[in-house]
Amino acid sequence: MTKTAAAPTSADALERGQRKSMEGVVVSDKMDKTRVVRVSRTVRHPFYKKVMTKSSKFHVHDEANQSREGDLIEIVSTRPLSKLKRWRMVRVVKAAPRALETGAPK
Repeated sequence: MTKTAAAPTSADALERGQRKSMEGVVVSDKMDKTRVVRVSRTVRHPFYKKVMTKSSKFHVHDEANQSREGDLIEIVSTRPLSKLKRWRMVRVVKAAPRALETGAPK
C-alpha cells in the first residue's frame, strides 16, 4: 500500500517559493565557481538620524564562472551548498570594464 502526498495548497507553494533577492558587487573572484559579493544598504542611525551605508559580504555560487571582480550581479537565496554558500548568482546586471588581456608574458 503506497501513500501519495496531497498536492501542496497554493498558500504553501507561494510561501516556500519566495526567495530573497539582492544585488551586489563582486569583490573577489579568486575561487572556482564561488564569488564574494558585497551588498550595501542605507540605514538611519536610531539616535543621530544620520544616514549611513552598511554592507555585508556573501559567498555566492557561480556555476559558469561568468562574473568577474567589479561586476554588479543579482543573487538569490538557495539551500546550503557548502559551509559558507547560501546564495547563487542569477545574472550579471552590469559588467565592469575589462582591461585588455594579452597572451604574451611581459
